[in-house]
Amino acid sequence: MTQEAVLGPLDGNTLKELARVICGDDHLYYRRGFEIAQFLENAGWLNVPEYDGEYRGEWTLELLTARRDSPTELEKVLVRLADAREYLDEPGVLATVVNAVNTFLVHEGFRLENPGGRPRIVVCDPALAHPGQQAPVELKATMAEIIREPRMAALLQRRLDEARTCFANGAHIAAIIMLGSLLEGVLLTVIEERDASLLSNKDPDFIGLKALIGICHQAGWIDVDMERFSQTLREYRNFVHPRREFREAHTPDRDTLTVSWYVVNGALNDLAASQPQADA
Repeated sequence: MTQEAVLGPLDGNTLKELARVICGDDHLYYRRGFEIAQFLENAGWLNVPEYDGEYRGEWTLELLTARRDSPTELEKVLVRLADAREYLDEPGVLATVVNAVNTFLVHEGFRLENPGGRPRIVVCDPALAHPGQQAPVELKATMAEIIREPRMAALLQRRLDEARTCFANGAHIAAIIMLGSLLEGVLLTVIEERDASLLSNKDPDFIGLKALIGICHQAGWIDVDMERFSQTLREYRNFVHPRREFREAHTPDRDTLTVSWYVVNGALNDLAASQPQADA
């Protein structure tokens, strides 16, 4: 079960990064000065001063630092950053913002999540911030950039978020199974959206992950290394059947999961890079 967070005072560098994300620098969700004040009010802050024309980053950091010893106030800000209502004009940016926050929040032992549209902060293992413990390949695209159908993109994003929750809480087998499920859903949807004829009239409800991986590789949408490693992930995904794990006499651990993240992020990056350009 996910352990809800109880924030303590955040490190000064963490507050600097938080201010950067709120401002929307580095190609995140950009907010002008008065919009930052509105964001803080939307987060539930009272007595937010009117923006006075200072540099946005410095002004935001001053406000955060002033409430550094009020963890509840900082928690409101973090939760609001994961609230879809902040991004009604750019819904695809939500996952990018959450990922940006988690790259530094993990050092405090916490993680920001949005399962089923319910933002929350949960406790996670700070070891995930250490080299070699995170997925070795960064996910460079959002699900909405890979999958065109909005409801399916949202559904698959939730599965990715749940896999991250499992990862953060040491549920390695559950995370691997979720990643395998996610990959299967992404590949099938990509094929149906790009060229359904590649399914050769096979029933989508009964075509297996092995075949889907092969089709996407043959179509040139995933590279040969991702094709090979994806087949390995498929084998571990089959540990959803306890007898399979029993026969293999092997229990996946964090290293196995790290490799699985490599496979999924690499495959998703390949799919994003091979996305056909929309007709002008």
